[in-house]
Amino acid sequence: MFRDITTLLQDAQGFAMVINSLAEQYKNQKIDKIAGIEARGFIIGAALAYKLGVGFVPIRKAGKLPADTISQSYELEYGTDQLEIHTDAINAGEQVLLVDDLIATGGTAEAAIALIQQLGGVVMACAFVIDLPDLGGSMRLAAKGLSAFSLCQFDGE
Repeated sequence: MFRDITTLLQDAQGFAMVINSLAEQYKNQKIDKIAGIEARGFIIGAALAYKLGVGFVPIRKAGKLPADTISQSYELEYGTDQLEIHTDAINAGEQVLLVDDLIATGGTAEAAIALIQQLGGVVMACAFVIDLPDLGGSMRLAAKGLSAFSLCQFDGE
């Protein structure tokens, strides 16, 4: 079943509540940059970066970024895909909050984390609007020592 947040984004109060709730969660933590995963992670991540007064870094599918990039492959249920990040997007030692709309199996988040780490960034936490815990993604991140905060969870169908 596909989980979609576009109706949430259309609702001004709902969208504000998401951004304000995430900002409240991270307002007292040292964050240098927020990295958002294409495409809905851009929307949540950019708004949150603005709210927290930090920079935003897009992590995109292969071939979509205009400057020099590094890439990371990852497994999908139906094959493989690749994510990319600009080589100058994150400086060594910068504290990065990774943001996306949803965590399912965790493969996309793991690929994004690997990109951030290749540039010397430190992923201090991961934030999602929705967690599908039955698919194990947040547990997968926790096993790597990363916190995976989400605003809501959906178990089963």
